Amino acid sequence: MIRIFNHYLHRQTLYQVFFDLGLILFAVMAVVLSQGGQVEHVIPFAASHGLSLAGCMFVINSATGFYQHVHNRSVTESCARALLGMMFGLPLAYAIFSFLPAEAVHRDLLTQAAMVAVAAVMVHRVYAAHAGVQSRLRTRILIFGSGASAKTVGATLRAADPHAQIVGYFAGPNEDQAEVPREQLIHPRGTLTETARALGVDEIVIALTERRGGSMPLRQLLDCKLHGIRVVDIATYFEKTLAQIKISHVNAGWLIFGDGFNQGSLRSLIKRVFDIAFATLILALTWPVMLVTALLIKLESPGKVLYRQERVGQGGVQFEVIKFRSMCMDAEKDGKPRWASQNDSRVTRVGRFIRKVRIDELPQLFNVLRGDMSLVGPRPERQYFVDELISQIPYYAVRHSVKPGVTGWAQVRYEYGSTIEDSVEKLQYDLYYVKNHTLFLDLLIMLETVAVVLTGKGAR
Repeated sequence: MIRIFNHYLHRQTLYQVFFDLGLILFAVMAVVLSQGGQVEHVIPFAASHGLSLAGCMFVINSATGFYQHVHNRSVTESCARALLGMMFGLPLAYAIFSFLPAEAVHRDLLTQAAMVAVAAVMVHRVYAAHAGVQSRLRTRILIFGSGASAKTVGATLRAADPHAQIVGYFAGPNEDQAEVPREQLIHPRGTLTETARALGVDEIVIALTERRGGSMPLRQLLDCKLHGIRVVDIATYFEKTLAQIKISHVNAGWLIFGDGFNQGSLRSLIKRVFDIAFATLILALTWPVMLVTALLIKLESPGKVLYRQERVGQGGVQFEVIKFRSMCMDAEKDGKPRWASQNDSRVTRVGRFIRKVRIDELPQLFNVLRGDMSLVGPRPERQYFVDELISQIPYYAVRHSVKPGVTGWAQVRYEYGSTIEDSVEKLQYDLYYVKNHTLFLDLLIMLETVAVVLTGKGAR
């Protein structure tokens, strides 16, 4: 894992991005250099256009979800995403290179090479998504512990990270009862440091059930670190691997004394400028869609087009959120707040469609311009649910330290939930965002939101 602007990315993801960008640039420059002649006049134009196309393909691949850390996607789904990417990428390649100067003798050949490179990138995306991970790219991980916590770490690694190779479990000195398979227990080859070096370990995850009474060999762990072996505690491990903060494995001290949770006036100013600029741009692009949506809502059922509701914002202050009405007017005629559910009978036909493609959220851009919300942040909840969740879930109120968002890390990583358990899962992603939020992470979330919209993931 590599940390960029406080956000953890897999090395493999960066390799994929650089490979795609390099493939397009290589194809364009290879054509120019292979033709000979007065190439010095063509190279600057070809390089700039190649970089433009490479940047566009990065956005397209991000928006279609190809750079997401997902390893359970079917081949059919990957092929469908690749076809969607080519629907945008091939016309872009043609359009970008058609702007080369007319006197560029290689313009047609460059255009063809660029389009072939786009197709090759998409084919490679499908291949990379389903090819086996090469052993030399795997991270060899030793789990220090053999109890329940160690078992959880091992199960999570196998389910979430195909690039991780568990070499085994090293039992702590105070752990008498192992909860992991005995054949996976490591027989010590001297000290912990000597064992780790003998096994070629890249990383040690501390997952001891009991840490008191001398169960943490601090000197040996320091030696491991001095020999280039990464040592992380279980809370940091979950933050890196799952991009969430596991409530069951953190304490107030870890949150207080660790890094992150930086708000700051400069960060707030940059985020506000970003919100205003992008909200204005999105409104300018989507106003025809909003106009048609308002007309369809009015034609299908009587009542107001816009739906207004009190939600809890930054600092626990309530504000009025604006959405397109997607339910019938008497959706809560008994006066009791209820979460939306799968196939909710209160949702209208138009409402079902606009919820699936997230059009119902567009009016919240006016909340962003007003300053009640941000483009990216934890989703705002109603006071009734907030009071219930704060009483049952530790650290739930932490999510109110930033402005709520139209989209968020929990929304692109977890499907819609309507239970306390779902709220816990989403909070763990929200805590990760609050702890590590930067403009870089906001941009990633907005790109992944496009993938969510295109696939209708998690709609209710």
